[in-house]
Amino acid sequence: GIPPNAVMALMVGAMTIHGIIPGPQVMTRNPELFWGMVASMWIGNLMLLIINLPLVGLWVKLLQVPYRLMFPAILIFCCIGIYSVNNQPLDVAFTALFGLFGYLLIKLGFEPAPMLLGFVLGKLMEEKLRQALIISRGSFMTFVERPISAGLLVVAVLVLAIALLPSISKKREEVFTE
Repeated sequence: GIPPNAVMALMVGAMTIHGIIPGPQVMTRNPELFWGMVASMWIGNLMLLIINLPLVGLWVKLLQVPYRLMFPAILIFCCIGIYSVNNQPLDVAFTALFGLFGYLLIKLGFEPAPMLLGFVLGKLMEEKLRQALIISRGSFMTFVERPISAGLLVVAVLVLAIALLPSISKKREEVFTE
């Protein structure tokens, strides 16, 4: 299925990168991974409970640290963590570049979740498109000839049109007011 939120999309992406096909078959094909994840969640929650209850006062004090001091510290720790994976300074530069790109997208009003879903599901969608084109001998008409695929395409176009109509009408109003 399609991941319902960004956290699940990250999990699906991580599993896909490691060659694990996400879905209900993970429990039977990779039981050690599945039960390891369940056990790690139990242990993690238990450790958080043990560590956080006595340290609540410290965490409250941490909230009082000014942002101008916290932000550079977070950046330094991120750079150290990224560098420690492969010991490559280029990895840090790429991360900074992608961070800047993500910041620009957020400032321009783009949502990050659809891009993450595109990254996770893009390979699978491309593979299925190629399979369909191989079966139909390269003809794109196969997507319109079958009633189910034609219906899904019509629904997709309608949803896209409904999503774009408010922005189009807003721009038209701006043109007419000028």
